[in-house]
This record gives sequence, structure tokens and C-alpha cells, in this order.
Amino acid sequence: MALMARYTHPRLEDVPLEAALHALADPCRLGILRRLAAEAGELSCQAAVCAEEVPKSTLSNHFKVLRGAGLIRTRPVGREYLSVLRREEFDARFPGLLDNVLGQQG
Repeated sequence: MALMARYTHPRLEDVPLEAALHALADPCRLGILRRLAAEAGELSCQAAVCAEEVPKSTLSNHFKVLRGAGLIRTRPVGREYLSVLRREEFDARFPGLLDNVLGQQG
């Protein structure tokens, strides 16, 4: 029986601005966040991805960076992983940052 990964999610007060900006700087990660923000709920990692042609290992890294920056929370459900935007917590730590970044269309 395979074990499901247990992800760590940082406390937002421990996340430096540089980590948040790094996570927000990548177009694919920004696409993931926009999709999560539009849904306003949990999405499977596959439903939240920015493009079909991104390798699975690259997507795993994108989700890791987003979790490390305190932007998303991921939990296993059956054989899937569901992610949700930590909007309220992130906005409390970095007021206005998500509104400004997600509102911009590249």
C-alpha cells in the first residue's frame, strides 16, 4: 500500500516577502493561482494546472513553491490532491499583494 505524501504548510508570519514574490513571478504558478482564485474552493492539482504540456515533475515543483510561499494548502483525498488558495491568511500577511498580482493579465 502506497503512502500519501504529507505536505508541510508554513505559518504565514514565517514567509518572507521574497518567497512570496518568487512564487508569484512564474507565469505557470500565476495561472494556477488565478484558477484557484476563480473557483474560490478546492481543486485537484490536475484541474488547477496552467497547461497540459507541463511535465508532472515540473508541476510538482510549482505546487511545492506555492505551498512554501504560503499561497496554497494541499491535502490528499483518495488518489488525488486538492489545493486551495490561502487567500485570507495571505492577504493578512501581505495586504493587497494578491489583488494587485491576480488582477494583472499578462
